[in-house]
Amino acid sequence: MSFDALSPDCTSQDKEFYDKNGYIVIENCFSKEEVNQVKNEIVKICKGVYGEVKGLEPVPEGISDDELIRKYLAFHFPHKMSPLIRKSLDHPNIVTRLTQVIGPNVKAMQSLMFIKAPGKPGQAWHQDEFYIPSRDRSLTAIWIAIDDAHVENGCLWVIPGSHKPGVIWPQRVHSDPRYDAAGETYDYPYDESQAIPVELKSGSAVLFNGYLLHRSLPNITKTSFRRALTNHYLSAESMCPWDWDGRLDIKGTGDMRDIIMVAGKDPYEKQGTKEITYPYIRVDKRSDASFFNEK
Repeated sequence: MSFDALSPDCTSQDKEFYDKNGYIVIENCFSKEEVNQVKNEIVKICKGVYGEVKGLEPVPEGISDDELIRKYLAFHFPHKMSPLIRKSLDHPNIVTRLTQVIGPNVKAMQSLMFIKAPGKPGQAWHQDEFYIPSRDRSLTAIWIAIDDAHVENGCLWVIPGSHKPGVIWPQRVHSDPRYDAAGETYDYPYDESQAIPVELKSGSAVLFNGYLLHRSLPNITKTSFRRALTNHYLSAESMCPWDWDGRLDIKGTGDMRDIIMVAGKDPYEKQGTKEITYPYIRVDKRSDASFFNEK
């Protein structure tokens, strides 16, 4: 695979838009060939080509590829299974923009592959910094549309400018059937009327700040998947006290060292890196479109 096409540098107008709104769209981040290769990689993971993965179920005989992948909501840390996804972390089109909004030294912390088959739920309003804390507000996500992402199949929605206060709003358990089991952010000073959908063509991406409020709604189509590859990055200077599953020794530096440098230099290189996270798969146990029946 050749992740090699450079996108134009971020213009001053782009940077101004990003600073004001907390996100920016990158058109044609991945080529059609790259998108198709990622789609094939999803199927390979589901078929166990990379071995056993927590949450992966046996493959029924005679099942189609679409039927196989539709039971899964998301793959966590797929870059630890797939060399192709690993290579996507430092895709030139991504790194170009990351260094413009974060700085010259950038590290990758996480990858996620969302499947969102027809009838599957969305995710409630949240901020990524709630989960992956930085010490300098540098957490940045890149959300790459593998399929066309639109309102009907559950594209991202954002509240422009909601990153500016630099406040992590509280989370709670919710019972809204439109969303998966992840928590819901609440008590923020914004109205949902301020939210806008970020519709993307396949291969395009949205880059957004870790404090930006965002959500996705259910896929209400009958046939349209909404696959997306999402990676998270920080400035290399920022220690990251992310106690991923209780195994990080936060009595020390509290710095999560399961990282991959994608640009520049690592000022904490002498600390080395550690294998802390591991890949796993989330399965949706509900029947398709069950959220309609639960309303």
